[in-house]
Amino acid sequence: MFHVKHDGWTTAAAQLGINLPETAESRLDRYESLLFERASKEGMIAPGDAPRIRERHVLDCLRAAPLVGPEDRRAYDLGSGAGLPGVVVAIACPALEVILVEGRRHRSDFLREVVSELGLTNAQVHAGKAESLDDRVDLCLSRAFAPAGAAWTVAERLLTPQGRLIYWAGRAADLAAELGPELSWTSVAPVDGTDSGPLAVIRRRSAD
Repeated sequence: MFHVKHDGWTTAAAQLGINLPETAESRLDRYESLLFERASKEGMIAPGDAPRIRERHVLDCLRAAPLVGPEDRRAYDLGSGAGLPGVVVAIACPALEVILVEGRRHRSDFLREVVSELGLTNAQVHAGKAESLDDRVDLCLSRAFAPAGAAWTVAERLLTPQGRLIYWAGRAADLAAELGPELSWTSVAPVDGTDSGPLAVIRRRSAD
């Protein structure tokens, strides 16, 4: 059984400027355990990341929570994998409905078990590719899904006119080169002392 070794989630989240809902602590504890006990052993997380799931994955995903506004109602997590970042965002933002989009069966099965075990009533699993989706949403999330330009191509037809893509960029990413002039983007700096890259919030320039 995996045991959390670090400071509590509320303390860690506060350092990111996030106020977690009351239900978040126990859910994040259990999700971290599921990632360690199952996802890392089934190839959803790199073996070398198993000892640092909290810093490398969960807290990295939690950085997106302050970017979710009160007007945002629905989001797609593109290529959700083990639920990173969609499960974490759903835990931190209970008013946001998050659809975990994952085409690989063993991963979508894992996601269903996570949603059920955590009691995440604001999350659901779409067991298919993003190309099979039709409904428009306020947000798309993209972490380890595709390069920025390709991720935007997928997200663009799924977003409302004012919708945004929250994109986890690598430290070496050159967003100016990857994104066309018709797009506007802002960058949120990585967390000091981690190997995370910046978060980019990408939208149509006409939506500014």
